[in-house]
Amino acid sequence: MDAKSANRARFELELEFVQALANPFYLHSLSQQGILNHPAFVNYLHYLQYWKEKDYARFILYPHALHHLELLQHPQFRAEIGKDEWREYLNQKQFDHWRTWYERFSSKPTDRKPTRGLLPGESQNT
Repeated sequence: MDAKSANRARFELELEFVQALANPFYLHSLSQQGILNHPAFVNYLHYLQYWKEKDYARFILYPHALHHLELLQHPQFRAEIGKDEWREYLNQKQFDHWRTWYERFSSKPTDRKPTRGLLPGESQNT
């Protein structure tokens, strides 16, 4: 394999891996397997921060991947994501972000209402 092909293969492999970090269930699995505790893996996560640079970030389809990559730089997050409740919390936050983003940009401007979080027992009409 020539150098250009090898670089392309490495780029594609690292891009695919970084994008997988957008999935809270994948992060939870890595934690459950103890992978997030390996110093070599932590160093690899540090190395992958170059994906946050403009020239590379433009290839990322799932922006949460970069946010999660940043969170993974912190030992406390790497420890907490192994807990089911943290996985569910992160998953819900991600879902809420995409839901509200889609609602904001899918409706006609005249149909948009200011949004705020609903309290338990409230309805959209109150």
